[in-house]
Amino acid sequence: MFFIPVPKFCSVRYGIAILLLFCNVVVMSQRVCISLTMIAMVNSTEPHGLSNISTKELQDNIKNPVYNWSPEIQGIILSSIFYGVLISQIPAGYLSGIYSLKKMIGFALFFSSLFTLLIPPVAELGETLVIVCRIIKGLFQGVTLTAQQIIWTKWAPPLEQGRLTSLSLSGLLLGPCVVMLMTGFICDSLGWPMVFYIFGAMGCVLSLLWFILYYEYPKDHPFISIGEKEYITSSLDQQDSSNSPSLPIKAMIKSPPLWVISLTNFAFFWTNSILSMYTPMFINFRFQINIRENGLLSSLPHLFAWIFAVLAGHMADVFLSKNILSLLTIRKLFTSLGLLLPAIFCLSLLYLSSSFHATMIFLTLANATGSFTMGGLLINVLDIAPRYYGFLKGVTNVIGLTGGLVSSTLTGMMLSQDSESSWFKIFFLMSAINVISQILYIIFAKAEVQDWAKERQNTYL
Repeated sequence: MFFIPVPKFCSVRYGIAILLLFCNVVVMSQRVCISLTMIAMVNSTEPHGLSNISTKELQDNIKNPVYNWSPEIQGIILSSIFYGVLISQIPAGYLSGIYSLKKMIGFALFFSSLFTLLIPPVAELGETLVIVCRIIKGLFQGVTLTAQQIIWTKWAPPLEQGRLTSLSLSGLLLGPCVVMLMTGFICDSLGWPMVFYIFGAMGCVLSLLWFILYYEYPKDHPFISIGEKEYITSSLDQQDSSNSPSLPIKAMIKSPPLWVISLTNFAFFWTNSILSMYTPMFINFRFQINIRENGLLSSLPHLFAWIFAVLAGHMADVFLSKNILSLLTIRKLFTSLGLLLPAIFCLSLLYLSSSFHATMIFLTLANATGSFTMGGLLINVLDIAPRYYGFLKGVTNVIGLTGGLVSSTLTGMMLSQDSESSWFKIFFLMSAINVISQILYIIFAKAEVQDWAKERQNTYL
C-alpha cells in the first residue's frame, strides 16, 4: 500500500533529529570547550606564589586559576578524551542493537555532563586527574555518538536517511561553533571554570528531556500521527534490517568496501580533530588577539561547517530521490569533496593567506567543506550492511577516532617545537592522508548491501 509522506518539519522523526542535534551540540561543547579555555588556563608565565599583587589581580587569579602546563601536556589533555571514546565504540555499537537506546543515550549524556562539571575542581589537583576525567567522559560520549545512529534504522525512511542523519550529526559541527562563540565571553566575564559548569548543567537538563521525549519505535510514540507511523513502517519493511546477534567476522575482515570506509573515517577524524581543537590556537598564533575575539573568530568556521553538513545530507537525498545520480556516485562525490577540499584550503592557509581576511576565509572553507562527508562516507556503512549497522559503525568509528587521537596528540607535540614550521608539517601531513584515502575510496567503495550482510547469509565465525 502507498502512503503519502507526512510534511517533514511537522513530523516526529524530524523532531527526534532536532533533539539529537541539540544532544550533539552539548556533547561537542563539553568536549571542545577546553581548546579555548586552555588559552586562559595556561596564559601566564608568572609564579603562582607572588605576594606583591593587587586586589584585582588576586580576584582574577581566583576567578581564572592558571596552571603551568607545557604544550605537550596540553596536547595530551586535549586528546585524552579520544581514549575513552575509542574504548566504548565497539561495545556501544553492539549493545545498541540489544538494549534500550533511550536508556543508553540518556544515561551516557548525563554522566558525560557530570564529568564536565568535575573538570574545574580536579584541575586544582593536577593535570593527571584532568586527563583521567576526560577519558571517563569520553567513554560516555562514545556511547552517545554511536548508539544514536542506530535510531535511524528504526525511524528514517530510506529516502530520508541522508537528511535525517546529517541534520542530527550536524550538531557535532554546530557544537564547536556555539562553544567558541560563548566561551570567550564566559571566560572574560565569569572565568573559565564557569564554561564547564554551564555546559555541564545544560547536558543534565537535556538528558532529562531525552528521557521524556524519545521513544524506541514509531508505534510506541504517543504523539505520532497514524499517517507518519504507517509511512515509516511501510518504508522500513522494504529493506533488510534484521538484527542478528551472529556476526560474519571473517567476511567483514575480507571486505574491501568496509576497509576503505574505515580508512576514510581515519582521514576524516584526523582532519576534523585538528580543525576543531586547534583552530583557537592557530588564530592565536597568527593574530595574538584576546580570548573574546578569538572565540568569535573560532566560531565562524564551525558555523559554516554546520550549514554545509545540513545541505550535504539534503542534497544527497535529492540526488537519490530524483534519480539524478546513483547511490554509489553520490557517496563517492560527497566523500571526495569532503576530503579533497579541506586539504586544498589548508594548504592555501600556508601559501595564500597573507592577510587577516584571507586567513579567515581559507580557515572557514577548510572546516566547512569537510562537512560534505555527511552525504558520503559517514553514512556508507548503512548502505552496505544495514543488519550490522550498530556494530560496524562502532568498528569504523574506532579506526576513525584513532586518527583523531593520533592527530591531536601529534599536533601538540609538533607545536612544542617551532610554531612556524610546525603548522606547515601539520597541514601537509593532513592533506597527504586525505588525498591517499580519497583515491582508495574512489577505487574500492560500494553502496549496495554486501553478500555477507544479507538475510540469507549463513557463514558465521
